[in-house]
Amino acid sequence: MSEELLINVSPMESRVAVLDNGVLGEIYIERHHKLGLVGNIYLGTVVRVLPGMQAAFVDIGQSRTAFLHVNDMQREPRPVVNKKAKFVNITAETDITEETAAVILDTDLAVTPPVVSAQTTDVVTTISTVTTSGKSLIQHRLHESQRILVQVTKDQLGSKGARLTTNISLPSRYLVYLPSSDHIGISQRIDGDEERTRLKTELTSLMQTVNLKGGLIARTAAERVPVDKLEEDIYYLVQLWRTICARRQEINHQRSSELIYQELSLPLRSIRDLVHGNTEKVIIDNEKIYTEVRAFAKEFVPFVYDRIVHYTAEPALFDVHRVEDDLSDALKRRVDLKSGGYLIIDQTEAMTTIDVNTGSFVGGRSLEDTVYKTNLEATHAIARQLRLRNLGGIIILDFIDMLEQPHKDDVLESLQAQLAQDYAKSNITQVSELGLVEMTRKRTRESLGQQLCEPCSTCQGRGFVKTAETVCFEIFREIMRCARTYNSPKKFTVVAHAAVIDLLLTSEADTVADLEYLLGRVITFEVESLYTQEQYDIVLD
Repeated sequence: MSEELLINVSPMESRVAVLDNGVLGEIYIERHHKLGLVGNIYLGTVVRVLPGMQAAFVDIGQSRTAFLHVNDMQREPRPVVNKKAKFVNITAETDITEETAAVILDTDLAVTPPVVSAQTTDVVTTISTVTTSGKSLIQHRLHESQRILVQVTKDQLGSKGARLTTNISLPSRYLVYLPSSDHIGISQRIDGDEERTRLKTELTSLMQTVNLKGGLIARTAAERVPVDKLEEDIYYLVQLWRTICARRQEINHQRSSELIYQELSLPLRSIRDLVHGNTEKVIIDNEKIYTEVRAFAKEFVPFVYDRIVHYTAEPALFDVHRVEDDLSDALKRRVDLKSGGYLIIDQTEAMTTIDVNTGSFVGGRSLEDTVYKTNLEATHAIARQLRLRNLGGIIILDFIDMLEQPHKDDVLESLQAQLAQDYAKSNITQVSELGLVEMTRKRTRESLGQQLCEPCSTCQGRGFVKTAETVCFEIFREIMRCARTYNSPKKFTVVAHAAVIDLLLTSEADTVADLEYLLGRVITFEVESLYTQEQYDIVLD
């Protein structure tokens, strides 16, 4: 599979599109007046400690206070283990996935010791007890007005503030440096025992050579990378951490919360994190950013240096590759499949639902065959839409009901295969008797719809408005209510949307006449072009 990166930069925003074989797979958008916070390191101030939630609110200088849970804090020195408790021996040789440490990839567990395997379910409970007992309770570790070094793992989402961790992680091209850990981990995306052993051995040796305190994780890009490149990355990360520590000492006496380290801009992050061996081209339409990216790539990602192209043609870069059209389609509820079927995607506060429908597709030999083929095709579209729209949290997939178990297994297997290409971590369940699949997908930033859209001012995000007839009946009830409350008015003037007034003067004219006779008062009408269909006023004269 070949990939291309398109980088569009304007005075207002930066956008990076990832094309898989010419098809838009992912889109990243960064508004210059609203830069993302993920990866930023702050010297924050504890505003409030909540013992009941084992969490704290921390001021990092943003519009909303950020949230820090006790499980996202550096662990206290390990207590003596009860011999009766079932603990897994977590050593420096334990594999850690790239997602559990690199803030830019999967940040909830960034820099924490590796998650234990599912070999024993008692471990999670036991460890949780340790982290919330005795001196590990958050009220014993933090107090109001305390200064604390934190890193953002999730941007603000809606009314929720940013999510924080005290486990700092610093990513480079090939490695992630964990100053507060002592583990050496290898990304699970790196296959082959020989290569994993080589990386562990070389990283261990390099850490001893430079006397590095902390831990390291080899990212996916580190596969088959020579040792001298890994050494360069380590020196870069060590120097970066020293700079951060020095900056903290400089501002430690200040009372206000301060930004200590800011993540790279979107174009540079895309070169560091998204480029790999299958990336054929990186096309940039801004000369200044083109120069910056080339300089960055020459130092940190040299293999892609000659693949970076400056786009100077007249048509807009995103228009040439149909990115604008795909971006517009990604904001719609309906996604059409090539066969004639379609998806309906609804995103709510609690979860996202995706409904699969056969539509006009009738190409199977039987109903079961038609349903099976539609569901198989839908798995490809669903995986793409999850990445493109950056949908996260709980996701319910409503596949069309299938009768045969092998068909259900094939659809689930196809979905898992497609999701394996996704950088965000996901977990899916079996197909239920109702054809539903429950899944979760890691969410670290706003979805595409949340970034680019806002609730409709007319329907307030409901997705529908009251009919003109319903509004007419509300007006009748309001007039009767006003007539009982106020005895003096001799005339009522209804101010409403044109569609409502038209209905009052035509289909509901008899009702208006009956109401005038009943109340003994005149009712007049006035069109207000600025009103929505649900808005109206009753003026008493």
